[in-house]
Amino acid sequence: MQVRPPTPTELSAVAELHTAAAEAGGRRAYDESTTAAWAKRGERGPDDYPVDDPASHFVVAVTDRVCGFSEVVPDAGEVRAVYVHPDCERRGVGTALLAHVEGYARGRGVESLSLQSSLNAVGFYETAGYEADAAEASPGGIEVVRMEKSL
Repeated sequence: MQVRPPTPTELSAVAELHTAAAEAGGRRAYDESTTAAWAKRGERGPDDYPVDDPASHFVVAVTDRVCGFSEVVPDAGEVRAVYVHPDCERRGVGTALLAHVEGYARGRGVESLSLQSSLNAVGFYETAGYEADAAEASPGGIEVVRMEKSL
């Protein structure tokens, strides 16, 4: 598996993966309307990802296809995304993505990271050393858990 910045042609796959991961994860933790709001089926496209934003570090995990993506914003000390396609779950993709963005942030002098975890991913982040802080609503209104980790 490679973790690297995406090519322009991979961004459509990122958008599709984002929706598929939100639908699968949402079904495990939220009701149908919340899952639909999170998944945004048919609403995401290649231009929705900050690949050209110098403040953001956006990467994909690739095997024979794009299996996941992640984003960290070092100056904000925030992991903004770790998504894995449902067909690629439980293969170390999320762990590799999270380790990559944490390493990138550490290399930029970041001492701690925070994130908003969907309810279905809290256990994943706890296993990676994040501690739950408080429940809150995401910018999209989805119930999430704010988590933090010292690097």
